[in-house]
Amino acid sequence: MDAVADPTDDAGTASAAPNRLGDLTWLQRKTLDVLRAGTPVEFDPEFVDELCADVADTIEQFHDRLDETTLFVSKHRLASVFGCEVQHLLPDDFHWNTAIAGGQVAHRAIELFLNRRVEAHPAGLVDEAFEQLANADRGLADYLAGLPEAERALLRSTAVDKVITFQECFPPMPQATRVRTESSIRWPADGPIMLSGKVDLLIGANLTGSTSRKVLVDLKTGWAAPRHREDLRFYALVETLRSRVPPRKLASYYLDAGEASTEDVTEGTLRATARRTLDGIHREIELRVEGAEPVKRPGSSCRWCPLATDDCTEGAAYLAGRADDD
Repeated sequence: MDAVADPTDDAGTASAAPNRLGDLTWLQRKTLDVLRAGTPVEFDPEFVDELCADVADTIEQFHDRLDETTLFVSKHRLASVFGCEVQHLLPDDFHWNTAIAGGQVAHRAIELFLNRRVEAHPAGLVDEAFEQLANADRGLADYLAGLPEAERALLRSTAVDKVITFQECFPPMPQATRVRTESSIRWPADGPIMLSGKVDLLIGANLTGSTSRKVLVDLKTGWAAPRHREDLRFYALVETLRSRVPPRKLASYYLDAGEASTEDVTEGTLRATARRTLDGIHREIELRVEGAEPVKRPGSSCRWCPLATDDCTEGAAYLAGRADDD
């Protein structure tokens, strides 16, 4: 039987992978086919240099408009500013709940699973992840530490389910795969405008030359949405700015469905994403610094907007139409 190849290495890593293709499930084989490397990708260095220079020059021009304001640009901020601008400007009213916290625990448990040197069962990984996060110095810790036992049990059940589902979907990854979890990417190192993200799974590494080897993977639950692809494109741009080597592929992996939505990174992808990112920063400055009038854009975010049922007739009408459709 064939050895499981490194999905980011054209030559494969047979000596580093004890697992055989015959040992993989159908889902794991499908995921391997999506992630494994194909023809090596080389981006034109002149294109990369021009793209990075254009982004850097435009952001430098934005600095004069900031009036000492600092902008932290993430995929969420970009998606928000291109949605309903009125909602975008509302004060952050984030609250932890069992669904969001359970996702964080599951992500940490998957991180432990991929990096443990000894075998561990999903329930044990989830318990260890829970305790780590409950004892960390961050807002999630207080929420987890104060959970009643019944809610903790439900959160644990959800997280264990996600870890087992991940194990069912992803083939074992040998060390040569160079897989990283919750990998932070940021550009530039300092300044009043910073682009930042955290990739669920980053597979591969650029260790020699300029061959594009990295695959960026976002793990998703629930339904697919167009913004998921835009999120990964933003990550690809930030990675290109920081390393001058674009990733070769992007994948939103939907665990519930056992399917990946993939996209090869191209010059066109990066150009369009740079334009979208700069347009978003420009609009953010107009709204937050220069006092532009925000535009209402009813949409799916109305479902959790505090204005939709009280002060926003457009949002209320949108939700009423959705209810009629359902």
